[in-house]
Amino acid sequence: MSPGEVGPLRKAELHPSLADPVLDTMNFLNEITHRYPEAISFAPGRPYDGFFDVEEIFTHLRRYLDHLTARGTPAAGVRDALFQYGPTAGQIRELIADSLRKDENIDVRPEAVVVTVGCQEAMFLVLRALIARPDDVLMVSTPCYVGITGAARLQGIEVIPVEEDRSGFRCSDLAAALASERARGRRPRAFYVVPDHSNPSGTTMSLQERHELLALAAREDFLVLEDSPYRLVSPGRQLPTLKSLDREHRVVHLGSFSKTLFPGARVGFAVADQPVVDEDGRTGLLADELAKIKSMITVNTSPLSQAVVAGMLLAADGRAAELNTRTSAYYGEAMRAILQRLDECLPQQDRDALGVRWNKPEGGFFLTVDTPFRADDAALTRSAEDHGVIWTPMSYFYPQGGGHHSLRLSVSYLTPAEISEGVARLTQFLKAESARTG
Repeated sequence: MSPGEVGPLRKAELHPSLADPVLDTMNFLNEITHRYPEAISFAPGRPYDGFFDVEEIFTHLRRYLDHLTARGTPAAGVRDALFQYGPTAGQIRELIADSLRKDENIDVRPEAVVVTVGCQEAMFLVLRALIARPDDVLMVSTPCYVGITGAARLQGIEVIPVEEDRSGFRCSDLAAALASERARGRRPRAFYVVPDHSNPSGTTMSLQERHELLALAAREDFLVLEDSPYRLVSPGRQLPTLKSLDREHRVVHLGSFSKTLFPGARVGFAVADQPVVDEDGRTGLLADELAKIKSMITVNTSPLSQAVVAGMLLAADGRAAELNTRTSAYYGEAMRAILQRLDECLPQQDRDALGVRWNKPEGGFFLTVDTPFRADDAALTRSAEDHGVIWTPMSYFYPQGGGHHSLRLSVSYLTPAEISEGVARLTQFLKAESARTG
């Protein structure tokens, strides 16, 4: 090292969250995928590429510009809508509010919407605003999407898991966890849940549990962070969102157009209509506070991305559900195909002998398989190398450990032929690994 040259940084002196295994999970999956390119991967929860058309981007963009002109926006304003920073809270809030009202029966003013860089930023902003004291904690339904736990740990927020059973979330378990945390001197500030076709388990919260959760939130004074990206890409009639049932401003609805339109736009949003009162008695909205935080993180969401998303919404008069008629049918058929193929490759007698079972989601991208062996990174490597099939260990989704004998399968990114061959390979892996571990 030459005189004056800076030596290597010590990892122990960086933020402690960087040593958390949850931050390495996606990198490990990407590394496995690149190391075994011929393997069929059930790991990525990304939309199917076959629905994307490059030329349509320009059509959507032009539609939004025409919309601005028709509203009387001068040429300079149209230009600024694409080239300038734009309002921190977003320039398409009215269109998003209109879409939520038509698709989800969520009736909020545009001022309650903050447009974010994907749903991930929305999570980060809400956690930063709500978790204010050292004794504040975030409750999460577990197994849990790694994005929320990662966002919490990057901010030094303690995550308290509320574990699902095989049928999904139960309000009684959350009530018990709340009592336990309060007994420890903690303040449960918010509860994060994916109520519809959840990532990673694929479970859906019943209507009764939804009503009970809202009643519990009002009684115990906490907010519910609702994240439901898979509703409009799932077949059939969906249960009402928690936000549409919310009469006491207890739900912050976290949304994204990544699954319903296209992920490359990186446009998400938070619906935060909770009143906020300052020391002088002035009342605003939680959305206003989120916009303040956003102004110091990403400044604003790409106006170009917002314009394309707006053009797509305008094409369907705000009804994003209509834009997803084909996609929801495709994903529904993909889920039926994998469940049928699993039954073919592992009939009841065979899976009982092996000790293997799986759930049967009615929508979304994911299902889970329970195994008699540890479905860990080492097993995943053997699966990719020896059998040419990749999946996600469920242990990635348990903030305080668990899920060691389960794996997640995603059906969203594969063709029917790939699903069929992938399940055949997975079956061989399950049999070989079960034999290897006795």
